[in-house]
Amino acid sequence: MKAKYIFITGGVLSSLGKGIAAASLGALLEARGTRVTFLKLDPYINVDPGTMNPFQHGEVFVTDDGTETDLDLGHYERFSSARVGSKNNYTTGQIYESVITKERKGDYLGETVQVIPHVTDEIKDKIRQVAAGVDIAIVEIGGTVGDIESLPFLEAIRQFKSDAGKENVLYIHVTLVPYVSTAGQLKTKPTQHSVKELLEIGIQPDVLLCRSDRFLPGDIKGKIALFCNISREAVITAKDVDTIYEVPLLFHQEGLDEKVVELLNMWTRAPHLEQWEDIVHRMKNPQKEVTIAIVGKYVDLVDSYKSLNEALIHGGIGNNARVNLKFVDSEQITTDNCASFFKGVNGILVPGGFGDRGIPGKIESIRYAREHNVPFFGICLGMQLCVIEFARTVCGLEGANSSEFDNDTKYPVFLLLKEWFDYQKKTKQMRSEDFDFGATMRLGAYPCRLSNPSRASDAYQKKNISERHRHRYEFNNEFQETLEQAGMLVSGVCPDADLVEIVEIPAHPWFLGCQFHPEFKSQPLNPHPIFKAFIEASLKHR
Repeated sequence: MKAKYIFITGGVLSSLGKGIAAASLGALLEARGTRVTFLKLDPYINVDPGTMNPFQHGEVFVTDDGTETDLDLGHYERFSSARVGSKNNYTTGQIYESVITKERKGDYLGETVQVIPHVTDEIKDKIRQVAAGVDIAIVEIGGTVGDIESLPFLEAIRQFKSDAGKENVLYIHVTLVPYVSTAGQLKTKPTQHSVKELLEIGIQPDVLLCRSDRFLPGDIKGKIALFCNISREAVITAKDVDTIYEVPLLFHQEGLDEKVVELLNMWTRAPHLEQWEDIVHRMKNPQKEVTIAIVGKYVDLVDSYKSLNEALIHGGIGNNARVNLKFVDSEQITTDNCASFFKGVNGILVPGGFGDRGIPGKIESIRYAREHNVPFFGICLGMQLCVIEFARTVCGLEGANSSEFDNDTKYPVFLLLKEWFDYQKKTKQMRSEDFDFGATMRLGAYPCRLSNPSRASDAYQKKNISERHRHRYEFNNEFQETLEQAGMLVSGVCPDADLVEIVEIPAHPWFLGCQFHPEFKSQPLNPHPIFKAFIEASLKHR
């Protein structure tokens, strides 16, 4: 069978939730027994979000194959069984880079290279490639209709209906229906204007997802349908909800999945949504409650730690508990005020990051957690800092540091990958070319072998695991014996290169740091083992 294509665009303004809408629709269609994949097309010219400021773009999501992608791909993986990679996210920068490379190689045989057909054909090729082997490809176009940088993508998907056949293509437009409290009315004009913008490009939406703070009454749906030239049943309320995991149930209640399979002329089974109903019930009726402090430097923008926040919530689902997140700016923490920040906190987490800003506050938070027996979880940079704190305070290695922060430290407990390999070549005759770590970073999934007994082994209940990485600095094995003699256990190692992945303090109620990013693999239907164990320990600490 030919794959079916669903294109999702957004209008009026940004942050209406196109990514959540795409992921939720994917969850519904998967619950109907279809095979689904996703593609995010981002209009910005950056080649990928890897070097972009988290304050502007939110977190960088990392896939198994080491691709740095848009955070919406995290939603796709959390809501479905689809596993995404390099073929599931393309930017304007990547598309133009590919076109220019082909032109330089002579692939266009001297033609004048233009947006139409060369750029649009490149976009369409990427869309077809991602749809191989699935029933439905859900393609999200980033940005807002009307943005100049989105035009090549919109033109490409306009052409796609002719290429693939109208029975195989569906256009969904996410828009806004605001409630004006002074007038006491819902206003449809923004939606009408947004659809008009699409029509000017040549795209007639088949379904409208209308973001609103309340359910749209029948007369409002009828008015939108009339002026936007679609059926009333295709006007779907995308109402604000308490948790994003309620969105698939809301869309099903509104009839979205039924309308989509009807318009695509597909036969599917009735959806099995019992697991989603169970998740929402657990979140709305928790048996317990716990507060976790997240100590970071991007705390003013919640999207900077999107996967992390969701993974903590998943850990709460696995323990029938509500997880309250307390964001703490590490630049504000000192030795004198540290205790005041963690009053009423049941667990402390230090996430990943780059650069030296806020490092002293993070180290002070780790010391507090270690000395006061508060459950602690360090991820990537958080793991590195908990080793530095332990080396300084417990092992007496004054000034111990990472070469990231101090190139002249007498005790470099963490080294840049190149430095680490130089050290390895001297001691073990290893060649850096034996390992492909994505330029200066170790990116993507790598294996890890767990020690038993250990907290990590208790959580995973198996010896060999695979987790995703995004970092430049590695543990210096020269200090392993010193740290272990002082009470820190290396409980996880990458067997391919003897790289330290997990450290613990067995004498502490629950203290664990990992070099990888476990949040990238956590799902509401399948909470990550370490997050589940961390929340369980934090509940006990209450």
